[in-house]
Amino acid sequence: MHHLENLTTDRPTFVTHLECGLKGDRYEADKLHGLSQVGRPLLVRYDLAAAARAVSKDDLKQRPADFWRYREFLPVRKTENIVSLGEVLTPLIPCDALKTGDGEMFIKDEGRLPTGSFKARGLCVAVSMAKELGVKRVAIPTNGNAGAALAAYGKRAGMEVFVFCPADTPEVNVREIAAQGAKVYRVNGLINDCGRIVGQGKEPMQWFDFSTLKEPYRIEGKKTMGLELAEQFDWQLPDVILYPTGGGTGLIGMWKAFQELQSIGWITGKLPRMVAVQATGCAPIVRAYEQGAEFAELFPNAHTVASGIRVPVAVGDFLMLRAVRESGGFAVAVDDDAILTARAEVAQREGFLMCPEGAATYAAYKQEVQSGRISKSESCVLFNCASGLKYELPPADATLDCTQPIDYAGL
Repeated sequence: MHHLENLTTDRPTFVTHLECGLKGDRYEADKLHGLSQVGRPLLVRYDLAAAARAVSKDDLKQRPADFWRYREFLPVRKTENIVSLGEVLTPLIPCDALKTGDGEMFIKDEGRLPTGSFKARGLCVAVSMAKELGVKRVAIPTNGNAGAALAAYGKRAGMEVFVFCPADTPEVNVREIAAQGAKVYRVNGLINDCGRIVGQGKEPMQWFDFSTLKEPYRIEGKKTMGLELAEQFDWQLPDVILYPTGGGTGLIGMWKAFQELQSIGWITGKLPRMVAVQATGCAPIVRAYEQGAEFAELFPNAHTVASGIRVPVAVGDFLMLRAVRESGGFAVAVDDDAILTARAEVAQREGFLMCPEGAATYAAYKQEVQSGRISKSESCVLFNCASGLKYELPPADATLDCTQPIDYAGL
């Protein structure tokens, strides 16, 4: 088995069409699409029965351990259009010191992916499809990690990349985006303001809008999280998945993966309860969930230390709410103090440095075990969406003078 096998071997593909996530009307595959006619996300549909005949669970096991092993469940038609930076399957790390009862607890460490975050999944597939469909110039609004991933994959595909981020985006992200050759601008607003700039620039700049869910293929890339989890758990999924939720592509993508696998009989039994975790300073999905609403409203004065989930309005709101409700899950908010406390606790107890957004899932877990919405016997997966090294950490300023005797007992 050659390590590049998934990137060099032609495999059959099974996309039949796209459909509006809200209205269900059909759109032609293999054409460049943004949103549906009613301005909502398009979902990719497959001939799943044919895909299941073409590949088996055992076939997957024989292939190299990168997410292109799931090619039959992904949209890229021509192998030469795959744009890859080495998308590893990310590990599930058991965290017994974090458990409150006998339910197993795992962190899925998405920080191992190219550009250090799970945004690589969605943008890897979306850029591959943009290449396939002839796109040369792309633009994206970002809180940091998505812009970094688009810069990397876009450049690898030979595209011109424009990135717009809120002025207080983590410094490392902004510099990383610039270092990877994209044109990056800090904007005195939030991610939705950056999104407006991208949208208004479509005519004059002729760029393709890579905003979350404004093209159909990021969901398919994020879907690999669900395919991977199913395979890692030997097709018996955990009880609860806690997911840090901003634009929500991963929540929607995982739920889509589970439904697709269920429809071909690869997973049976109950599906995981999907828990959307937000920050109290930006919780539009939680508010809509609690009000029983189908859509979320713009969240005013959005702020949180977890910049990746500071998304005051999301075009895929109804799809997130649907995944949460259909799965028997819920949406929950945690405050910034709880997020930072959780980050410190996980690092000190388990030696695992989570990003703030990932730490929010542990804060939510603790809060909801307390409230009883999660039981101590349920198995849980926490998503650490990016490397903890991409974020500012608390200062560490202790010093020693090597010219003086060291007071070892005082260390």
